[in-house]
Amino acid sequence: MTAVETQMTYSNSYTIQHEESYMTQEEDWDRDLLLDPAWEKQQRKTFTAWCNSHLRKAGTQIENIEEDFRNGLKLMLLLEVISGERLPKPDKGKMRFHKIANVNKALDFICSKGVKLVSIGAEEIVDGNVKMTLGMIWTIILRFAIQDISVEETSAKEGLLLWCQRKTAPYRNVNVQNFHISWKDGLALCALIHRHRPDLIDYSKLRKDDPVGNLNTAFEVAEKFLDIPKMLDAEDIVNTPKPDEKAIMTYVSCFYHAFAGAEQAETAANRICKVLAVNQENEKLMEEYEKLASELLEWIRRTIPWLENRVAEQTMRAMQQKLEDFRDYRRVHKPPRVQEKCQLEINFNTLQTKLRLSNRPAFMPSEGKMVSDIANAWKGLEQVEKGYEEWLLTEIRRLERLDHLAEKFKQKCAMHEAWTAGKEDLLSQKDYESASLMEIRALMRKHEAFESDLAAHQDRVEQIAAIAQELNELDYHDAASVNARCQGICDQWDNLGTLTQKRRDSLERVEKLWETIDQLYLEFAKRAAPFNNWMDGAMEDLQDMFIVHSIEEIQSLITAHDQFKATLPEADKERMATLGIHNEILKIAQTYGIKLSGINPYTNLSPQDISTKWDTVKHLVPLRDQMLQEEVARQQANERLRRQFAAQSNIIGPWIQTKMEEISHVSVDIAGSLEEQMNSLKQYEQNIINYKSNIDKLEGDHQLIQESLIFDNKHTNYTMEHVRVGWEQLLTTIARTINEVENQILTRDAKGISQEQLNEFRASFNHFDRKRNGMMDPDDFRACLISMGYDLGEVEFARIMTLVDPNNTGVVTFQAFIDFMTRETAETDTAEQVMASFKILASDKNYITVEELRRELPPEQAEYCISRMTRFIGPNSPSDALDYISFSSALYGESDL
Repeated sequence: MTAVETQMTYSNSYTIQHEESYMTQEEDWDRDLLLDPAWEKQQRKTFTAWCNSHLRKAGTQIENIEEDFRNGLKLMLLLEVISGERLPKPDKGKMRFHKIANVNKALDFICSKGVKLVSIGAEEIVDGNVKMTLGMIWTIILRFAIQDISVEETSAKEGLLLWCQRKTAPYRNVNVQNFHISWKDGLALCALIHRHRPDLIDYSKLRKDDPVGNLNTAFEVAEKFLDIPKMLDAEDIVNTPKPDEKAIMTYVSCFYHAFAGAEQAETAANRICKVLAVNQENEKLMEEYEKLASELLEWIRRTIPWLENRVAEQTMRAMQQKLEDFRDYRRVHKPPRVQEKCQLEINFNTLQTKLRLSNRPAFMPSEGKMVSDIANAWKGLEQVEKGYEEWLLTEIRRLERLDHLAEKFKQKCAMHEAWTAGKEDLLSQKDYESASLMEIRALMRKHEAFESDLAAHQDRVEQIAAIAQELNELDYHDAASVNARCQGICDQWDNLGTLTQKRRDSLERVEKLWETIDQLYLEFAKRAAPFNNWMDGAMEDLQDMFIVHSIEEIQSLITAHDQFKATLPEADKERMATLGIHNEILKIAQTYGIKLSGINPYTNLSPQDISTKWDTVKHLVPLRDQMLQEEVARQQANERLRRQFAAQSNIIGPWIQTKMEEISHVSVDIAGSLEEQMNSLKQYEQNIINYKSNIDKLEGDHQLIQESLIFDNKHTNYTMEHVRVGWEQLLTTIARTINEVENQILTRDAKGISQEQLNEFRASFNHFDRKRNGMMDPDDFRACLISMGYDLGEVEFARIMTLVDPNNTGVVTFQAFIDFMTRETAETDTAEQVMASFKILASDKNYITVEELRRELPPEQAEYCISRMTRFIGPNSPSDALDYISFSSALYGESDL
């Protein structure tokens, strides 16, 4: 085959193929490329320099690339140097077939590395075919210098290009898009050097309009300080419209390998910094949780004794002040604590999610500060709080009743004491001893009238005793004075009875001595006394204090009062009849000239007394009417307050329940994305916040009801306590639900879950969530796993439950379900990865020094490691040697690897 035929065959059919994708890019090795004299010149110089950069390690070099590889000896030596392997022993002879044999040994070794050579034969190399020789060297460069380059899931040429782009991105006037035009001005090469060794080049002094100067600067610095030989000529690159891509790639790959060690260390340091930053943030969140939990528990601890203090005050005013203090507690002091409790649960869930996503062990708060501990303490607080409010209202009712009874007791005692004043002295008189017959008879009749009067007052004494007993039963604060006064009245009453009986006995002894009695006086006395008692009773009833709590009760009093007024005409007839007896006495005296003493011997009651009391009764009747009507107005006002409160609470109560159900539906809805769910929940949250004014207005109405001492409301089943609890639950539910969706977004983004996958997870979860409360029972969770193809034994299922329910709550949340389903495929840092990164920084030692940490890591991260690593104890280890292996394990909660 002639040289021309050889050239034509090569130009038309030459390809270099490899079973991996890194060789497929070489289809651009076409005729025009290979025949371009400028490119051929650049390849000759670059490939020769590249080969010599390796051959010098064996103490030799080449001068002419197509001549010096013809016998195959230096070709075999080159392959041994760059591969680190031994090739078969070369043939020593100088004949053509010896040379062909040696070249074939080299080509066979290249093929053994996975490279398939097409149309390159040993004869072309031995004959000095420059095109074939350059093609063979390029194949070696690709295999041993470029193939293994890998950057962010790209390799070979694309990986090298991406590496160059990443490293030169911050530099002005540099835009690496290829391996030819992008390198003509020399700035890209200078940027690569400055990025890794800023001490070698002052990039700020370079000019884009000086490409030759820039290129020569890069070539000289690389050769002098980086041990990269000069492989290109600046003038050739600048004067060539499109520099040879393979020559540029070969030269640039030397920079990649020169800086590979620094790249590895930088990657390791970045990984460590990332892990340490996660750990520092998690520790900060843990400290914040502990602090907030301690403050909340301390507040609960201080508040409960206050609510448990059930020592009643002695006055209504003091008890009402206690009620006002309790209202301030509910309106002012407790709501911020409700928000703190909700925020604490949200922070705890967020922290646990971050720990799971970063492959850290779950956070276990200090003893007594678990979320469940705080929930139990809060539950205890609310139980004591409810009992405290009930006690306050009961005490206020009791004091109200006590005040009413005490006033009533004083009024009846005053009336009784006024009646008994002087009665003992009268009963003790011995006036009958010196009285005339008429006077004796009068005294007897007078005493009978007194006995009748005494019996009429028995009921009042019994009422006084009954009121005193009730005051004692209700623990009245001044019970001692009540008992003393009651006892005095009872003792006096007993004494009156004794004196009355003694006087009767005395009068009866002389009764047979007296014959004359004034029947009219006696009749007057007998009729006047009960009528007088009736008027006393009427005045007492008309002035009687009352306490009612409803329209029905006051209406009952009005009815009774109307019935009393209906009896007034009959009473007036009795009055006229009684006064008629006295008029008859006057008429008889006038008719028969009897001189009257002006005093009825049988009674102290005079017609004037009867008239005066009757006028008093008639005066009290309209006053009682007015008092009852005023009470009607007050009860009507109370009824309006009841209806006003009921109208609002009957709207707010169902509204809260509806919002709770709607939020529950949003949290299990799989129709939209998480972001759409979040937007919907945010709208619900804003609507709830905007609704707060309705709650505040209801609180105001509730305060008016309590201040009016209204204790029941038949128009609604929603008490203020129901609304408060529902409102707090609604605020907590929306905040928790938003936090759950945020954690789902965090989990989705961190673990690369698509919206479709998340919808599938949600559909599976909802299907087995039989209670539709966002939590699966263990049996439902097992059924769900079995439906997905899991083969579960008791031991394996118990292990899975410890992952999804570390706090042993007995339920599996949707967040825990997602964490489990994505746990196996999650790409998270591990203790082994962190350990490997430290090993790189430590130059493969089992320890790392303080100096190395401070040199390779930022100051904050370096000091963080130094403060937490234990000293490494080992033979020949320096004094500042630290144990990074134990430290890496501790970051992930592992005791041993």
